[in-house]
Amino acid sequence: MGPLSNIKVLEFSGIGPGPYCGMLLADMGADVIRIGRKDSEGLENKYDIHNRSKRSITADLKNKNTISEILKLIEQVDVIFEGFRPGVMEKLGLGPDICLARNSKLVYGRMTGWGQDGPMSNLAGHDINYISLSGALNSIGRKDSNPIPPLNLIGDYGGGGMHLAFGIVSGLIHSLKTGEGQVVDSAMVDGSLSLMSFFYSLKEMGHWEDNRESNLLDGYAHFYDTYECKDNKFLAIGSIEPQFYSELIEKLDIDDDKFKDQYNKDLWPELKEKMALKIKLKSRTEWIDVFSDSDACVSPVLSMEEAQNHPHNVSREAFTEIDGFNQPNASPRYSKTNPKIKHNAKKIGADIDNVCSEFNLSKEAF
Repeated sequence: MGPLSNIKVLEFSGIGPGPYCGMLLADMGADVIRIGRKDSEGLENKYDIHNRSKRSITADLKNKNTISEILKLIEQVDVIFEGFRPGVMEKLGLGPDICLARNSKLVYGRMTGWGQDGPMSNLAGHDINYISLSGALNSIGRKDSNPIPPLNLIGDYGGGGMHLAFGIVSGLIHSLKTGEGQVVDSAMVDGSLSLMSFFYSLKEMGHWEDNRESNLLDGYAHFYDTYECKDNKFLAIGSIEPQFYSELIEKLDIDDDKFKDQYNKDLWPELKEKMALKIKLKSRTEWIDVFSDSDACVSPVLSMEEAQNHPHNVSREAFTEIDGFNQPNASPRYSKTNPKIKHNAKKIGADIDNVCSEFNLSKEAF
């Protein structure tokens, strides 16, 4: 099941982006063993999507006998990753030098906000802090508003967990080809900078103004924004290309020569006001009927509950129900090694017996 089948991964329990990285690897078929805290043993939340398809054990990482057994486990896996502050794993006796000495092919993933070095590397932080330093946060929002946190998608999940998963798989390919393991230093500030690379490129080329709501893709253009409908629901419009824009204007039944000058930024505020008034005349459902089977790049802005039931998502099985939990399915998809979610999150520590048996570990040490 999945392209990472038979790859063994050891995840040191954390929050948010680290477990998400483990979920991505598990979704792709990797055997992910998650080490949780001993004092959380027996707890359960099957809706904790980050821990689906993983095995779960607990350990006292301050116990030297436990560390000794974990090192035996590390000798037998392909990947380990952790999300502690720099130096914590070294203090536990599980730093990269020790682990790679025991397993030279090991890919050792490290997830932090600020990176393993640098003047801020030991400071606390959250998604909002990492993306504030990358320029991403200042770029999101309206001109007359504070910068708007885009959930924690950019720093934690895109720039963090997803970048770490990419780094681990890249390191794994190198290890499989050469027999040489290495450390993956994944910093959320670096990852969010990578996600911003396109906009730094546009800025350098003179195509991007370094202010909120001043550009093509940040809500300033009348043809790339959201609009409120008669029923207080919203449409998303992204009619960038001229042929799609022409279809948008035709479907909206707008007869105004000013709209023909699509890329005249001086007109955008005026045209946006006129479009807003037009769209307010119909409900979201009515507009979606108008734009059905259209290339105008118009779609409904759905709530999470609506997204679960949208015909397109249903037809592609973008959600899957497992034991009463209707959740986003594994992604991406493959033609041969199609991934499948094995199960929801288990009780913490539920797999201690089978893991100790499989890897010849002393259960008493855990």
